[in-house]
Amino acid sequence: MKNRYSKILVLVSLIAVLSVEAAIAGNDDRRGTAGASELLINPWASSAGWGGVNTSCAQGVEASFTNVAGLAFLGNTQAIYSNTQWFSGYGASINAFGFGQRLSDADVIGVAIMGVGFGDIPITTVESPEQGTNGTYSPSLFNINVMYAHSFSNSIHGGVNVKVISESTDNVSAMGVAIDAGIQYVTGDDNEFKFGVSLKNIGPALSFSGDGLARTLVDWGGVSKTVEERSQAFEMPTCLNIGLSYDFLFESYDQRLTVAGNFRSNAFMKDNFILGAEYSLLNMFQVRAGFIFENGIFDNSTRTTAQTGPTAGATFNVPLAKKKGDKVVPTLGFDYSYRSAEPFKGSHSIGVVLNF
Repeated sequence: MKNRYSKILVLVSLIAVLSVEAAIAGNDDRRGTAGASELLINPWASSAGWGGVNTSCAQGVEASFTNVAGLAFLGNTQAIYSNTQWFSGYGASINAFGFGQRLSDADVIGVAIMGVGFGDIPITTVESPEQGTNGTYSPSLFNINVMYAHSFSNSIHGGVNVKVISESTDNVSAMGVAIDAGIQYVTGDDNEFKFGVSLKNIGPALSFSGDGLARTLVDWGGVSKTVEERSQAFEMPTCLNIGLSYDFLFESYDQRLTVAGNFRSNAFMKDNFILGAEYSLLNMFQVRAGFIFENGIFDNSTRTTAQTGPTAGATFNVPLAKKKGDKVVPTLGFDYSYRSAEPFKGSHSIGVVLNF
């Protein structure tokens, strides 16, 4: 039985690697040509604190971003909310809400919603370029995640996430679907060694449509005609994550130190190498830090992202009841994370997690 599950793990990993190789085939001319880049923003405060390095050890609803297979580790029921001030001070705000529910010893389902708002932006036109004379508009980016995770054994866990993506302004919009899939493998006397693979944002190309693409033209005979321009389709920002982590466990004060590494192969951006560590005390307090590296990140003339690499965060969990036997103890957790950026200000995230 264990040998059969090991073969399943190898097969799924191979399919994931071959799929992403097909997705990123080509040359560097494709870099920066994808759309729906909000799918690459981690909205969850906890995992963002160490750069999303936890492909191998993500757990609960937060795993919807890094590796949906981690949803299989949900205790019973979880509700989570997170708010991110993206490049703090510039008006972009990200709100995310998630809910997960265990159905059986092996099956867990979940749903997560992420929305990005930019506030009110003044409308300017060629004829009226002054701000404040034409009103405002409010773009919005929105996606819904429906997740399912299954434990094939005590060591092998898998999951799939179906996402509906919506991008819109007042008179132009685009909508599409993408899929994430992932696996996690756990081994060791205390399950201290973990391996994970996730393939994200696989789906058909999107294109915009709506009244905002229509123009009224007058032909040579003085007849007015409405002509709709065609929007160029854009592809999803596909990426593959491969991660490893190891837990150093200490009996005194129930301490844990997790060291993790992750490689992210981006189809339309530079590849990332992520390192991170998390320290836990009494399962009540965690502090974490990470660094996201990509080629040229240390030089302003070659860096192609506003993110400069360092991340940090902390979590404080409050038990809401005394432990009785093997029953899940309800907890209320508070998360905070920071992601550095330049020339913009860094991004701050706060979150609340309820387990019951």
